[in-house]
Amino acid sequence: MNDLEKKSFYSFLGLYIASSLLFIALVGFWYYKAQKHALENETYYTLEHLADKKAGEIIIAHMHNNAIKEISIPKDIKLALIDTKGEVVEGNLVNPDITIKPGYFTLNNYNILISDAPREHLNISYVVVQSNILKGKLHALKDSVWIVSVLASLVMIVIAWILSKLFMKPLHERVMQIERFINDVTHELNTPITSLTMSTGQALKVGECTPKTLNNISISTNQLYDIYRSLTYLNFKNKEEISEPLDLKEILEKSIGYYRPLAEIKRIHFEVELEETNCIIPKSQLTLLLGNLIGNAIKYSSPKSTITISLKNRVLKIIDEGIGIDQKKQKVIFEKFTRGTDYSGGFGVGLSIVKSICDEHNIKIELDSAPGEGTEFRLYL
Repeated sequence: MNDLEKKSFYSFLGLYIASSLLFIALVGFWYYKAQKHALENETYYTLEHLADKKAGEIIIAHMHNNAIKEISIPKDIKLALIDTKGEVVEGNLVNPDITIKPGYFTLNNYNILISDAPREHLNISYVVVQSNILKGKLHALKDSVWIVSVLASLVMIVIAWILSKLFMKPLHERVMQIERFINDVTHELNTPITSLTMSTGQALKVGECTPKTLNNISISTNQLYDIYRSLTYLNFKNKEEISEPLDLKEILEKSIGYYRPLAEIKRIHFEVELEETNCIIPKSQLTLLLGNLIGNAIKYSSPKSTITISLKNRVLKIIDEGIGIDQKKQKVIFEKFTRGTDYSGGFGVGLSIVKSICDEHNIKIELDSAPGEGTEFRLYL
């Protein structure tokens, strides 16, 4: 990854982790508060139940003139009985300084419930129930929440890393495509610019411009113009252009003438069979469409081969005897920045432009090709 990709990756990862940790913290806090409230209520009702049960036994013993029955009390709960004089007659208090009056409160980590339910039967005024169970339960709850939160955070961090990688994958591929595109364009520009430099330098050196030098300058200028047209279309393809009635045969003849000097360098022969065919399309787009197809046919053809161009019954065929395109790459050949081969340069936008123009004007395009057997493009107008 380059510096920009790394910055994007770690920014996304940091934002994802920070937001997830905040979410986990909030969920953990809400869960702890809810469970704490439930445990507090459970403790209160447990103490209240024991106090009422003990008070009931006191009242029954008084009514039947019997001894007070023992009730089952959990080992972590302490119970005390306070008589009408305020003295402890059974059990003990966890703190002798407790103010004896009905109520529920917490003192020294003990939850204490004082009930006046005995109503002074058998001279018992209050039942005091004391427990420190809640403290232990809250500690256990807090530990559980922390452990689950930490585990959830670790899992979330792993997921965040994986998702960040998946998020960056298409971006990385796009960046690689753009970098490759820039490199390819630079390489494509280098060839005609070098040729122009050499040709003009030679002309200046000898003091005249030979037909061969002029031809080299013309070819290099045309190559530069083709690159310019393609880049212009990519930058301004959303700009609406006005369609006009055109004779496809006439435009084809001009395009073939335009590329003939380039074909002659490789001693490529054109076989042309055209009939008049009218179509409605912006002239610049039609010229660009044909130029990309013919230019590719020349670029990927073998020297001394033949390019066949026919236009009959509103079907345009451009057939070369070049290197061909692998079957797997034919599925993606019309995608932007995709090239069918590294042979003979190119920067991966020509066929994407062709497909874009065809789709815009409802022109069906088909491709037949095999490695080493050449390529045929068919356009149904």
